[in-house]
Amino acid sequence: MQGLTGSRTSSVRTESLAMARRRSSRTGFFLLSLLVLAAFTLFAPLPSLSSLSPPLRSSSPIREVNTRKFEIKNDKFWKDGQPFQIIGGDLHYFRVLPEYWEDRLLRAKALGLNTIQTYVPWNLHEPRPGKLVFEGIADIVAFLKLCQKMDFLVMLRPGPYICAEWDLGGFPAWLLATNPPLRLRSSDPAFLHLVCNEKITLITKEAPSRPPKHIQEVYRGSPKAYTKMRVDRWWGNLLPKIAPFLYDEGGPIVMVQIENEYGSYGDDKAYLHHLVTVARRHLGDDVILYTTDGGTRETLEKGTIRGDTVFSAVDFSTGDDPHPIFKLQKEYNAPGKSPPLCAEFYTGWLTHWGENIASTGAHFTAAALDRILTLKGSAVLYMAHGGTNFGFYNGANTGADEFDYKPDLTSYDYDAPIRESGDVDNAKFKALRGVVKRHSAASIPSVPSNNEKKGYGLIQLQKTESLFDLINKIDPIGVVESENPASMESVGQMFGFLLYTSAYAVKDQGGNLFIPNVHDRAQVFISCPSEDNGGRPTYVENMGRINYGSHLFDQKGILSPVYLDGNILKSWKMVAIPFQNLNEVLDINPIKETAHSIINKTWTLNIKDIEEASIEPALYSGCFVVNEIKDTFISFRGWGKGIAFVNEFNIGRFWPSTGPQCNLYVPAPLLRHGENNLVIFELESPNPELVVHSVDHPDFACSSNSRSSSLHQL
Repeated sequence: MQGLTGSRTSSVRTESLAMARRRSSRTGFFLLSLLVLAAFTLFAPLPSLSSLSPPLRSSSPIREVNTRKFEIKNDKFWKDGQPFQIIGGDLHYFRVLPEYWEDRLLRAKALGLNTIQTYVPWNLHEPRPGKLVFEGIADIVAFLKLCQKMDFLVMLRPGPYICAEWDLGGFPAWLLATNPPLRLRSSDPAFLHLVCNEKITLITKEAPSRPPKHIQEVYRGSPKAYTKMRVDRWWGNLLPKIAPFLYDEGGPIVMVQIENEYGSYGDDKAYLHHLVTVARRHLGDDVILYTTDGGTRETLEKGTIRGDTVFSAVDFSTGDDPHPIFKLQKEYNAPGKSPPLCAEFYTGWLTHWGENIASTGAHFTAAALDRILTLKGSAVLYMAHGGTNFGFYNGANTGADEFDYKPDLTSYDYDAPIRESGDVDNAKFKALRGVVKRHSAASIPSVPSNNEKKGYGLIQLQKTESLFDLINKIDPIGVVESENPASMESVGQMFGFLLYTSAYAVKDQGGNLFIPNVHDRAQVFISCPSEDNGGRPTYVENMGRINYGSHLFDQKGILSPVYLDGNILKSWKMVAIPFQNLNEVLDINPIKETAHSIINKTWTLNIKDIEEASIEPALYSGCFVVNEIKDTFISFRGWGKGIAFVNEFNIGRFWPSTGPQCNLYVPAPLLRHGENNLVIFELESPNPELVVHSVDHPDFACSSNSRSSSLHQL
């Protein structure tokens, strides 16, 4: 058996596949399997915030008649009749465990912030058509209540596109399964119907013989088509939930954003006007709607709606002179309606796998903020606290073209003043707090200490199951058959692993395998008829969908015919391999089964265990004991590439062989007293000793190697 690992590429080619040596019979078949690694969406339910903090006076904000008003006039923001300077920060509820929302908001308050800005990711809240999730880490109502309790104003960014270095810019992946393809971020009626409670037709170019599980309940008739289905309009479900939390209703929300940096993408004014109409229908005429675009004439021309209907804010690179940009901003707002606002003041930057960790100087960043506030401008720190891309929700970018693919890290630390684990004892927090303190009329609370962290030491693992053993447990009803390979989205596997298999005739002299288009990363395994287990998958990994730019329509899987010696391979079977993400509960959960199999089980590692740790994908599991529950980090130095689960919660992807992130953050609320379970799905090569370490610090010093450079040669 030979294995080939390739990055996302315009072609994956296996030269001269190693075939069997001469046998007694020249007639036989090989089984070629391709497994697409993309992450399957699942929610590990988290407790409601109501159990974690004191309740508010009522289940919804109490309206204070004729006393509460947030408005724009005389080129200023006004709160309850007094001029108001927004000194805010982005803090995304979906990147922080609910148990830590209050902790992170307290730190934002100690930074001197008076406003919280957050996106709302559609894909987190509607992972399947019509399946709405507003609980656990998706409990936006609880988050808004907590912001109100802590006296923060809120600037809400409900999209429907959010960017945010989040998978597909927040769009649900099932949008990519429609045919003809939707034109995202446009006035395409089929796309807008999803926002406006209309009907769509869900059809694949070549429908499998069995409908994908996520739409079996609406399947009718011919296998060549799926009947029209009604999709609950996204904003029609979301906006009524947040309407009671508008400022004039007694809540914290003072502004609601329309789309996100649209001027950097398109100029479809009909689309923007439609979103404004829908927002006004649900939120009324008093709330301030706003757009955010880069501070250039081109982006503002394309992304704004002139007049006093929608306020136009700007963003720009940290360190740029704000004065001419704010002056330009006034041209795109009505007279007297242009308070200077930098809606994304960058405190750091994102990092892709294979890059050095991004960082910006504390004093440089603080000086740039000081220039904005000195001009009586408002600013929102992006990010105040970055958090973590738990599960498989990290996004990706492209470089020169769509094949220059750059996935984001699991950590979204962003070099923000409040670090991924909540630490505030750093130079950037102190410098920014000093600037805010000089410009703020309100008193700023004292700075809390860092949360204590603890390393629980060495964790010994054992190989519990290979990927191919796992496949044998999957119900055959979940197998999708098709003449040609289908995308992950079209077979209902929005994230996770998809196994592709096809048989072909044996040739003694070998052959050439060619896959013109695969997203994102393929491993090919060839099994011979003489082997007992005839079927070694080649899998392709979804490492995160593109979230920004013109290549947003980023389907995953094998997206072209597969050729062997110039001939197209036919008759494919596709098997979904389920792993949990953040917002769905799986019927079959291999991580839960693996974790439970090691509870109360005593075992001793021997040489055979280590020898059997091969390069084939496999699950490894172990236990560690916690006597005192604190934040920790799992160090994966010495491992290859994979995903990890602590007590069945998906803490994200690791890839220390490429770097720079070596350790994954494990927040204390995921742990419990006594035994805790760790399960790793390793895709390449495990640590030879089958050990990881629980440590008390982050580590972004894993150096990239030659494999990282090939990732960008798509």
